[in-house]
Amino acid sequence: MSSLPLTVASYNMRKAIGTDRRRDPRRVLDVLHEIDADVVALQEADKRVGGRASAVPHELFDAHSGYQPVPLGVKNRRVLDRLPRVGARVDELLKVDTRSIGWHGNALLVKPHVQVMDVAALELPTLEPRGAVMAELLVNDQPFRVVGLHLDLSGLWRRRQLRAILEQIGARPQAMPTVLMGDTNEWRTAAGCLQELDGAYRIAPTGPSFHSRRPVAALDRIVVDKRLRIEAAGVHHSAAAQKASDHLPVWARLVL
Repeated sequence: MSSLPLTVASYNMRKAIGTDRRRDPRRVLDVLHEIDADVVALQEADKRVGGRASAVPHELFDAHSGYQPVPLGVKNRRVLDRLPRVGARVDELLKVDTRSIGWHGNALLVKPHVQVMDVAALELPTLEPRGAVMAELLVNDQPFRVVGLHLDLSGLWRRRQLRAILEQIGARPQAMPTVLMGDTNEWRTAAGCLQELDGAYRIAPTGPSFHSRRPVAALDRIVVDKRLRIEAAGVHHSAAAQKASDHLPVWARLVL
């Protein structure tokens, strides 16, 4: 194992709509700059209506973020795509960039030094559209796997979804250290869907991240398998983070 520390972070960016109800993608980028993580899992990264475009325009990511969205090779199903003789030309006709960066709102960002080896978009059991995203990465010649997720509001479906994610991880052809991170929507700390982890993973001690103005609930979590060591973990409190979303980002520094 390498002694190289790796910082990961998870951020429910609420489609770039801040606590002042204004959509301001640059504030999201400001928060990402403050955290300066190597790998970031975003939730609510794409708009839910219209073209399902990225809430942060691609040109801002390209020019100002220092991150590369991980290409997932999938496309969100959009109402506009089903229109006869229009669906294939949505972007052209609307004269806007409707490209998403995620899958059901989940996206992964990496710094340039992180190599992407393989990706997968995971379907999850649910009554409404839900999914998770997986990337197998390489840092300093060490492989590791990251899963970004946003679980259901229903406790029953959360358990089914986390179980499905763990099953799909277990079915991967190569074993490697794995990190799951995202908005679990789980208010309890040692019950509910987290029981599905069954001792194989540890929850990084980040702390409460919701609501950003007065955080009382640890909805956003970073879950680390026992092959990784957690050097430090926390919630990112800053003036920018308190305004940019109703969730605060969580982070963890890991040793691969």
